[in-house]
Amino acid sequence: MRVPLSWLQEYVDITLPPEELAERLTLAGLEVTRIEKIGDWWDPEKIRVGEILRVERHPNADRLVLATVDYGADEPLTVVTGAPNLFPYVDVERPGLKVAFALAGAYLIDPYDPERKRKKLKPTKIRGIRSEGMVCSERELGLSDEHEGILLLPEDAPVGTPLVDYLGDVVIEFDITPNMARCLSMTGVAREVHAVTQAPLHIEMPTMRDEGEPPAEALVDVVIEDPDLCHRYAATVIRDIHIAPAPFWMQYRLNLAGMRPISNVVDITNYVMLEWGQPLHAFDYDKLVERAGGKKPTIIVRRARPGERIVTLDGVERELDPDMLLIADEKGPIAIAGVMGGLETEVTENTRNILLESANFDYINNRRTAQKLKLPSEASRRFSRGIPEEMVPVAAKRASELMRVLAGGTIAKGMVDNYPVKQERIEITITPREIERQLGVAIPVDEIVDILRRLDFQVTPPDTPHPDAPIRLVAPWHRLDVRIPADVVEEVARIWGYDRIPETLMSDVLPPQRRNWELEARERVRDILVAAGLQDIIPYSLTNLENCAKLRPEGPPPNPEDYIRLANPLTVERSVMRRTVLVSLLETLAFNQRYTDRQALFEIGRVYLPKPGEPRPEEPYRIGIALMGPRDPESVWAQDREPMDYYDLKGVVEVLLDRMHLEGVTFHPLTDHPTFGPRAAALMLDGERIGVLGEVHPLVREAFDLPRVPVCLAELEMAPFVQAYQQPVQLTPISTFPPVKEDLAFVVDEDVPAEEVARAIRDAGGYLVVHVALFDVYRGPNIPAGKKSLAFRVTYQAPDRTLKDKDVERIRRRIVKELAKRLNAQLRT
Repeated sequence: MRVPLSWLQEYVDITLPPEELAERLTLAGLEVTRIEKIGDWWDPEKIRVGEILRVERHPNADRLVLATVDYGADEPLTVVTGAPNLFPYVDVERPGLKVAFALAGAYLIDPYDPERKRKKLKPTKIRGIRSEGMVCSERELGLSDEHEGILLLPEDAPVGTPLVDYLGDVVIEFDITPNMARCLSMTGVAREVHAVTQAPLHIEMPTMRDEGEPPAEALVDVVIEDPDLCHRYAATVIRDIHIAPAPFWMQYRLNLAGMRPISNVVDITNYVMLEWGQPLHAFDYDKLVERAGGKKPTIIVRRARPGERIVTLDGVERELDPDMLLIADEKGPIAIAGVMGGLETEVTENTRNILLESANFDYINNRRTAQKLKLPSEASRRFSRGIPEEMVPVAAKRASELMRVLAGGTIAKGMVDNYPVKQERIEITITPREIERQLGVAIPVDEIVDILRRLDFQVTPPDTPHPDAPIRLVAPWHRLDVRIPADVVEEVARIWGYDRIPETLMSDVLPPQRRNWELEARERVRDILVAAGLQDIIPYSLTNLENCAKLRPEGPPPNPEDYIRLANPLTVERSVMRRTVLVSLLETLAFNQRYTDRQALFEIGRVYLPKPGEPRPEEPYRIGIALMGPRDPESVWAQDREPMDYYDLKGVVEVLLDRMHLEGVTFHPLTDHPTFGPRAAALMLDGERIGVLGEVHPLVREAFDLPRVPVCLAELEMAPFVQAYQQPVQLTPISTFPPVKEDLAFVVDEDVPAEEVARAIRDAGGYLVVHVALFDVYRGPNIPAGKKSLAFRVTYQAPDRTLKDKDVERIRRRIVKELAKRLNAQLRT
């Protein structure tokens, strides 16, 4: 939310420097992310307000004109320009156009530079005419991206005034969190400034001069078929308007606030939305009458019907579903409620009569609709966070009056206001003792009352100074976020100052510390994986059924009953609790791929598994690992630039098992998991599966729009690692005797896992075999069909002596005999 101080000062007297104001608002919970000083780089001596005295044709160019500019000096200057909005004034006697004029030597933004670098303006000769200055566009001044014509200032702009004195401003940019949604408006921010700084507030409730006949109720009817989704709908009719550009002051404010001016009617709806936080929409009233067959139109607020379609203002035909709320008439839909209007009833330059909509829609439904249709907008951003029903007529009156004044319209008497769901005024009782209990500090009652009154609460102070005497409150009509006493405590704390709450030490002895094995184990796993080169991520534990279905592209869709659903989800994409960390890993890979080709990530987080007959789900911790992209994109070795695959992931898992001293885990082929392709394995411990790993199925990869490289995921139960972490580590002395290493290759059936061969080698060799590592898999000539050769490097070492050749030979014979017996394996020579 961009807030120009000059606009904000219409509602509250600000005397603090912008930096101090920003700091105090941030400490109160309204975070300032940036302070932009408009025009601070404009040279006051070289960039001034000028007046064009005459416009003449360029003698040597058809697309250029000569503009003679008075900029407050003794003599005017003539400059060459190709601005198309000056051509209508050629040979017009003293056109009186006020402009932003830059002399040679001034620095301006190069409009053709994508990085918007500033360049020094130099005198130049254009088609034989010397030009020592420039009439500037908005883009050259850094005000907007508009560059089609020059910036035309109001007629009363004083000639010769430094432009920074005339147009300079300060814009404070806020990061509006969901709990501060009321500050998505100038008046909302002004109320916060008043509460924090005690600066006088000047917010007047709008009125409108509605004298037109016939009255609005004779011109339109409003029917709300679904009051649960539309709590209030008000309509005014403004007749005989003239579509034209909005006045400069309004266009300039919209530009500073980050919105592009379009026309007076559209700009007024946007202006009022920024001013009061209530989105509006203007329909061409005559088109509504035409659709009604020349009769009085009826606005119907209803759900979409199955298969219903509408062409929106962007020219796109959109298919709707019954969960979406529509604005319709008897002929069909004319707008998607709170999201975007329809093309058939849009306001054009030929529009003469307006029906202005100001309505209150259910914020959850509006958010879901905007996200389903992928139509985010400033309007849906506000609707989706909740707007007070009482704001509807306020904004309608303000916009209607502006259209009367700025578009020359006549407001039909009255307003058609359908209000089926009344806004509840919240009454709360709280005591000073309760505030002290929650904050840990005693705030004087008179300060509490003053703070709440500055926040526009209706306050009945306590009858006595006793800390248990009740303070009775009525929440402001413009605050939907205050519902319970704890909300009042928060308001008092943030305005009084979180930084003023003292630190309080325990007044008792410290309790005996008990080790939290689970937390320690998670931190140990985190350290191991970070040391292995992975990044720790903290994704959402929330997802949606659509993404869950992508995990099983060839299987049945997920059963909604298997998931914990949120009663009041913030977004449709975050509507259910996840059952697996795999979906979060894939969502993160998909999001991050626009920034990097290589991702090596891990997460330690909960999953949520409903338990039949139980009110609460099981919430075990899982370890998730994801690898995608080249091993080392900056390496000079081609092998390192190849994509990571199953074996890279298996190596990471093996390192984790080894460092956590989790022994007895075996890898078995995994063929029944819908998310993985053929290169996958299950981790087994004492006959139970404790994890899976592998390369995801190509269909899963495509469903998440991931690149055509191996995407490797692992999901491991955390509980076995916790149990292993609690066990004392059995340390053995390092042998001082030399090891003996030899390579053994065995021919086994194709379906025999290498892990089983390695286990058989360790079992047969006993304590003298200290390490077994697979280093080669071979299929080809000299190997029978259906067979493969597995080569292992076996390390022998005794703790008490140097092994002799006969010792190694004896162990080797035992190994060969055991493998032949257990796996029908043959030693390859």
